Amino acid sequence: MATRSVLPERYSLENLQKVVRNPRLLRKELFTLGLRINSRAARFRNEHRGTDDGIDVMDADWDNLLILDGCRHDMFAAQSDLEGTLSRKRSRGSDSWEFMEANFAGKDLHDTVYVTANPHVYELEGDVFHAVVDLLDRRWDEDARTVRPDAVVEEAIAARDRFPDKRLIVHFMQPHFPFLGPTGERFSHKGLEHHLDDDERSSAPNPWFGLIHDQDIDAETVVAAYRENLDIVLPHVESLLEALDGKSVVTADHGNLIGERGVPVPIRLYGHPRGLHVDQLLTVPWLKVDGATRREVVSEPPVAADDATDADDDAVEDRLSALGYV
Repeated sequence: MATRSVLPERYSLENLQKVVRNPRLLRKELFTLGLRINSRAARFRNEHRGTDDGIDVMDADWDNLLILDGCRHDMFAAQSDLEGTLSRKRSRGSDSWEFMEANFAGKDLHDTVYVTANPHVYELEGDVFHAVVDLLDRRWDEDARTVRPDAVVEEAIAARDRFPDKRLIVHFMQPHFPFLGPTGERFSHKGLEHHLDDDERSSAPNPWFGLIHDQDIDAETVVAAYRENLDIVLPHVESLLEALDGKSVVTADHGNLIGERGVPVPIRLYGHPRGLHVDQLLTVPWLKVDGATRREVVSEPPVAADDATDADDDAVEDRLSALGYV
């Protein structure tokens, strides 16, 4: 009777020969294994400490929820001069889909309109919101390979005018990769030149790994490009806050690692691996901005999705890849 190998199929003689020809592949594999061990260890710690629940953003008190994608609390506190009361909250996910699944999936949020530049909106099933304004096709910037923040502001204001009696969620892609500033625009897309099989996607070494390890770009330079992305988006957030009525909250779906060492495997970590529930990824800003008035909100059945795109699978995959979701 044949015995089943406990090793992944990729541990083959053919792939061993590839590693011999390209030692970078060994470094990537060791990183992936270390990341998986660290993710499981973090999950075990959080389960036993009871600290992994995080805030239910839909139960919070706001008329407008402005989400910055992949923004660390400490970076926001240092770089933002937005007026309001800043605190920190614990997110329910270390990447965008974990955040959306925990806060949105399976719910009837028919008093809310979701304006989003994040591609994981395609994974939400059913009529969760009253309306979804999906910017991934109609406002996609092919040169930048993302949705620029000024486009998000324009669409958010239009959605507020169209749905004046609904709560409004506005999901910017910045400061998330790709980088739009003068530092990052020199190399941003090089981080996408790595590929993983389907079994590795949940712990993929993201574009940061590609930039730092595959392209040998100095880690401090990549972090500087990441900080530039926040500087770029904050003035647009400010202009949107000024245009919206009601009480607003500025937050993030998750944070981002910028070289912290993992535990128990002490590898330096970058980006926001799914399932790695550590403080730097789950601690997010929560800036409350009180408005002069509050919005009168009503819940109504979802509207026809004439604002959504009918992007095919290839287009969705292209957007995911451009934004670093391998």
